[in-house]
Amino acid sequence: MILGPKELLELVRTRKLVEGLSDRELTNPEGAGFDLRLGEVYRIKGEAFLGIEERRTPEVELVAQYAEGERRSVTIKPGDFYLVKTIESFNTPEDITVNFKPRSTLYRSGIFLRTGNVAPGYRGAVTFGLANQGPVPVTIELGARFVHAQFEEVKGGGAAYRGQWQGGRTTTDKQERQV
Repeated sequence: MILGPKELLELVRTRKLVEGLSDRELTNPEGAGFDLRLGEVYRIKGEAFLGIEERRTPEVELVAQYAEGERRSVTIKPGDFYLVKTIESFNTPEDITVNFKPRSTLYRSGIFLRTGNVAPGYRGAVTFGLANQGPVPVTIELGARFVHAQFEEVKGGGAAYRGQWQGGRTTTDKQERQV
């Protein structure tokens, strides 16, 4: 069952379900969840390895970062791919998972968002893949709403996230053994 804004705002107040939400989301959320804002943009470079027991993600280079009170933007050209991180961070209990939907302005502009989910027990910001698959350059301001988070109850409770991405890091520092 998808949780509605009234219940979510109560969980934000009592359990810090999501930290760093904008005033808009704290006072007048739209839809059945929260809109999240663009906080950091990274270019990936180098090589990656995804093995059965070990993994190494590519190096990242910070391209742009949100700063309160400043207007900063990034232009995404056709064919560009970036990792993007939210301003907001999550503290999900073991009975809630979060799924994401791109705001329609993204795909109406040729931008495709590659998302996953926030597992029960995860703590930290989230990172997505963002690609311009359209024919025109698109400029996005840091701090703009770009993805909608929907929260779902996990009946019977979930298993707590124990992966290495806990805390919201963007890449690995070296090849790592999977947990």
